[in-house]
Amino acid sequence: MKKYFYQLIAVVVAVLFIFSGCGNVSKESENQMKNEGDIKIWVQFSDETPEGKAWQKIVDNFNQEYQGKYNAITEYIPRSGSGGGYEDKVNAAITTSSLPDVLTLDGPNTAAYANAGVIEPLDDYLDDANMDDVLDSIIQQGTYNKKFYAFGFSESSVGIYYNKKLFRKAGIKEESLPTLDKPWTWNEFQEVCQKLVNKYESPAINIQLASKDEMLTYAYTPFIWSNGGEVVNQAGTEALGYFNDPKSAEAIQFIQDLVKKGYTTNTPIEKGFETGKYPMLLSGSWTIADLNENYKGLEYGILPYPVSDKTKKLVSPTGSWQVAMSSKTEEKEASATFIKYVTNTESSKIMSLGNSVLPIRKSTIELIKNDVSKEMRFLMEQNQKSGHARPVVVAYPQVSRAFQQSIQDASYYKENPDVQKIVDVHAEEMQQVIDRMLKR
Repeated sequence: MKKYFYQLIAVVVAVLFIFSGCGNVSKESENQMKNEGDIKIWVQFSDETPEGKAWQKIVDNFNQEYQGKYNAITEYIPRSGSGGGYEDKVNAAITTSSLPDVLTLDGPNTAAYANAGVIEPLDDYLDDANMDDVLDSIIQQGTYNKKFYAFGFSESSVGIYYNKKLFRKAGIKEESLPTLDKPWTWNEFQEVCQKLVNKYESPAINIQLASKDEMLTYAYTPFIWSNGGEVVNQAGTEALGYFNDPKSAEAIQFIQDLVKKGYTTNTPIEKGFETGKYPMLLSGSWTIADLNENYKGLEYGILPYPVSDKTKKLVSPTGSWQVAMSSKTEEKEASATFIKYVTNTESSKIMSLGNSVLPIRKSTIELIKNDVSKEMRFLMEQNQKSGHARPVVVAYPQVSRAFQQSIQDASYYKENPDVQKIVDVHAEEMQQVIDRMLKR
C-alpha cells in the first residue's frame, strides 16, 4: 500500500490546466470499445500483482453476472516508483479526450479531478449501493463540494507497532497497554518512551521522519485532528487560520518534542524496528505482510494512536485508491453499475483477502474478521472507530508538500525552535497555491 502515497504535482497541473484548454481536440477512436455496454477501465497496477489478480477476479465475476448486458475490459498500467506511468497516460488522455469509461485515482486527488470536470458525480446512481454500510472515511475522501465522485475499493490505516519482548524486558505489562477505547494520551505515550529510552539507551520509536514523502502527511495529520486542529477548512479553500491555528501548532510541537527528548530520530537505522533496535514503529497496514513474511521471529502487536491530552479524541489515518466515472463516457449506466459492483461486500472481501488490504464496508469487516490476523483485525476496528481521510483540496500535492516541509523543519528543532513560526510560513504557502488553483 505504501507505493500508493507518492503524489505528483504534474497530476494536478495537468488536470486543472490542460483539460480545460483542450475541449476542441478530436476524440480518438474508442480503442476497441465497439459494442454497446462495453466499458473500458484503467487501473494503476499490474495484473501480476496480488492486487491485479484480485481485481481480475472481481471483473470476471462482474462479466459473468452481467453477461449479455455489460462487459468490463481492464487495461493494467502500472505506476513507476515516482508515480509516473499511469498518471502520464491519464494526463495524455485528458489532452486528447480519450479517457476510458472508468479510471482509478488516489484518494487525495478527488478534488482536482472533480474540479476540472474529469470525473462524473456518482450520487444519482447510488440508491441501491447501501451507502450506510460504507466506512465514513471512504465517503470523506470521495466527496467534493458535497457531491460523491470517487468510490474507494480498498482502505488502509496506520498504528504503532511494538516489540512485545522489548516491552516486557522494560517492565511494560500487557495489561497496561492502550486500547481503542482507552488510548494513551500524548503525555502517557511520552512517559512510556522515556522508560524505553532509559532501558535501551536508544530512540523508543521510529516515526518515519526520514521518509520525507506523503507518509508524513498521511501519518501525522491525525495528531492535528486529535487536538482539534485542521490543515484546511472543510471546503478545502482556506489554509490560513487553520494550519497555523494554535491547535495545529500544538500537534506539531508534540512531534518536535519527540525528537527533542530523544524519543525518536530523524535519522533512524534502516529496519531498526524489524531487527530489534527500536521498540516501536509508526507504520501502516502494509507492514503486517512484510513482518509476517520476512521477520517471522519478531513477536509484535499494534497499538492505537496516542491522543491529545486536551480532547482525548482518537483519530487514525485512512485512504487509498478509488474508482470513478469519466465525464466523457457514453456508457454511464454500465460504468456506474461496475463501480457499485467492484465496491460491494463480496468484491471488497476478494480485494481485502487477496491483497492484504483493509475493507471499505462494515459488512465486509464482519465477513472476514475471523479470516485475518489479529493485527489486521485491530486496524479494521480502528478504521471503523476513528478513521479520517486526508483533506480534500484541489491543490493537494502542493499542500501536502508544504505539510511535509513543516514536519521536516520542526524535526530540526535547534535550527527551527519556533513551531508557530513554521506553521505560519507554510500556511501562507498553502494558501497561495490554493488561491492559484482556484484562480482567486
